Amino acid sequence: MLHTGTVTGVVDGPRLLDAVDIARAALIEDGHRPGEHRHAVAEGEWAAAHYFDADLIGYRGWQWCVVVAGAPGSDEVTVSEVVLLPGDGALLSPSWVPWSKRVAPGDLSAGDVLAADPDDVRLVPNQIDTGDEFVADPDEIAQISGALGLGRKRLLSREGRDEAAQRWYDGDFGPGSEMAQAAQFPCCTCGFYIPLSGSLRAAFGACANEFSADAHVVSAEYGCGAHSDMVAPKGEGTPAFDAFDDGVLEIVAVSAGAGADDPDGRS
Repeated sequence: MLHTGTVTGVVDGPRLLDAVDIARAALIEDGHRPGEHRHAVAEGEWAAAHYFDADLIGYRGWQWCVVVAGAPGSDEVTVSEVVLLPGDGALLSPSWVPWSKRVAPGDLSAGDVLAADPDDVRLVPNQIDTGDEFVADPDEIAQISGALGLGRKRLLSREGRDEAAQRWYDGDFGPGSEMAQAAQFPCCTCGFYIPLSGSLRAAFGACANEFSADAHVVSAEYGCGAHSDMVAPKGEGTPAFDAFDDGVLEIVAVSAGAGADDPDGRS
């Protein structure tokens, strides 16, 4: 919202701070209904900004700002600008975030398309594209090429690998998780642990235990109570209490006519 114009009046440099009525008149002329005048701020020797409450629906805490100006030897006050500005406690919209940076893990659903950027640092171009890495004959060289990633146009870069490794290491299936801290043995010694191939083999694998982290990538240092070497507790009862023999209970028959004054059923 911009308003420019000239309003005649008596002006003296410092007295621009007192030009409240002129600033208010500029707002009214623009069709606004200014509220209480809050304060004025000098903006140099020959300019001042006046702030008024803005009584607008949806703009709680905002304020009108009217900039007035003058010149030496002139009896005119020039209204330079009228703007709506947020004040203390103003209701503001969130900072703009590009769509590509708003996507979060778990947002992708069936039918959605999420293409990696051509310059995605997590990916690098591959050397060749054979197009036949999944042939039926296991003796074919294409099978070896597919295992090495030679059948793909793009491969994971060092940055992409390092980001994934750090994310997995710091996540729910890393050595710092509550489950891992309470475990007796690490995953790298478990029979359900399937190591990854390539450079991440020494640090990560997949869990094949359906009662634990099944199908998740886990750190070799992760662990849980379902380790393949875990020994079941022995003995009867719980570790805190001995087994209770209910055969020692004595069954006492109570007559139907027994009352509160005769608990043993005697008349």
